[in-house]
Amino acid sequence: MAKNKIPSPLFDSIESLKKQNGSPQLTDAQNKDFQKACEFLLMYKNNEMTFVAYRREIERLMQWCHLKSNKTLKQLKRDDIDQYIRFCQKPLKSWIGLKKVSRFIKKNGERIANKEWKPFVVTLPKAQTHKGKKPDIENYTLSEKSLREIFTITGSFFNFLIQENYTEINPVFQIRQRNQYFSKQQTKRVIRKLPELQWGYVIETAHLMAEENPSHERTLFIMNALYAMYLRISELAASTRWAPQMGHFYRDNDGLWWFKTRGKGNKERHVAVSADMLNALKRFRKHLKLTSLPSPGETTPLISKQTGTGPMTSTRPIRSLIQECFDRSVVRLKEDGFKDDAQQLMHATVHWLRHTGISDDVKIRPREHVRDDAGHSNSSITDKYIDVDLRDRNDTAKKKKIVPVGFDGTEKG
Repeated sequence: MAKNKIPSPLFDSIESLKKQNGSPQLTDAQNKDFQKACEFLLMYKNNEMTFVAYRREIERLMQWCHLKSNKTLKQLKRDDIDQYIRFCQKPLKSWIGLKKVSRFIKKNGERIANKEWKPFVVTLPKAQTHKGKKPDIENYTLSEKSLREIFTITGSFFNFLIQENYTEINPVFQIRQRNQYFSKQQTKRVIRKLPELQWGYVIETAHLMAEENPSHERTLFIMNALYAMYLRISELAASTRWAPQMGHFYRDNDGLWWFKTRGKGNKERHVAVSADMLNALKRFRKHLKLTSLPSPGETTPLISKQTGTGPMTSTRPIRSLIQECFDRSVVRLKEDGFKDDAQQLMHATVHWLRHTGISDDVKIRPREHVRDDAGHSNSSITDKYIDVDLRDRNDTAKKKKIVPVGFDGTEKG
């Protein structure tokens, strides 16, 4: 492969990878790397979100190996990984795209590489997008979160290669001065959540949307489920590993209601259902012309496709509904004079709803109860949500005195 060639995608969908024996754009040695990479990626075939994240990082590494370093995976040393990371921080402009596109497209019944695909993509904060700002290749930056993912995923990949006796060392783990790549944080990371005023406007807006257009009963139910049951958006859409159904709401022998789901790490958990959430379920089922509550084993999809039949299989339509609710809430906040809150809400993402639900509940429920409903592996993760509101924290700081009572701060004598 030519050293300065523009990258062409290597790894397709899960189903396509199962059938691929190699890539015509690679040499024999590079195809051996490709096959091992496919084996590694297919270990995550039952978790689409993890697969997509791992595919992105392995793709970048392989492209860099073949097009920039001209080395195979077996030849990579610690210095090579250092160079690779620095390349990811400042890739060639020809490797950067302005929008996310499919890696492969169908043409004449065949899957072909999409020429518009790039390994790196410029992303803009939602607030800037709302203001009409367009992405610019010159503004590409690699976030610290993305940088940490490089270390985590590539490190895991090389561990796999060692276990497969394909290589002998893990060059990622040989980098001892990783801190040089990361900013030092004095305090724990901030949990992204909506303050009470913003959440109040958001859920009120969802109610208004449902009253205005009955199709938004789906939007209202989704907002309720994400907040009240701390669900991740992936837990609402059907996948190869899990298809959420109405029957996953169930009543136990004590008459208590629960919701069964399968989330991160393919772990099943049972979420306690509040009275408000049960009422939200009844309202949604009434809209769907179903019985008030699901019967045991009911297979009706929890969230059906907007058009056609069957369960929602993509999170994209769900994100669109939530974003519409956020956007309308921003408008209402501005109209009511809450410009700062409107500005902050413009940065919110779907996952903030889960964080908001957990953060609000951990103030009033035992942390062990919240931990189990949220699916946290230990209480230390839940403890991150036990934090005072930044506004309250700043407000109390205003009352701090420097000069003790009884002193005027002037020199005595």
